[in-house]
Amino acid sequence: MKLILKTTVQQSYLQVWRGFDETLFRRLSPPFPPVRVVRFDGCLKGNIVELELNFFLFKQLWTSKITEQQGNVEEVFFIDEGVKLPFFLSYWRHHHRIIKDGEHTIIADEIEFRTPSILTDYLFYPLLYGQFLYRKPIYRNVFS
Repeated sequence: MKLILKTTVQQSYLQVWRGFDETLFRRLSPPFPPVRVVRFDGCLKGNIVELELNFFLFKQLWTSKITEQQGNVEEVFFIDEGVKLPFFLSYWRHHHRIIKDGEHTIIADEIEFRTPSILTDYLFYPLLYGQFLYRKPIYRNVFS
């Protein structure tokens, strides 16, 4: 399944790129499930991000590795791929794009995911969409 959300913000793409740090990452975490950042190396190739998701009755670890990061005069991007995923995901690839748009920037979250079955792919789609829709006002607030 693929999911794409785009948010236009008021700062330059290089300012936005510099703002992609652990503080922003923590702000982007939705209220449920509560997330504890176990490890956040950054957004460069080879960096690791490890999270603990708390579902109250049980916890799940989610580890992603930044597998690619590049930039040019039009955009900066990085890709995180799931290494250790919660039981409800079998594949995760998140392409974070920070795209120059004149004096503004478009932040694009392009996600490809799979769950253990096609049925649960369709059930999880609206849940994940909501999780990433939650980010839009935060991006606008942080990068206004």
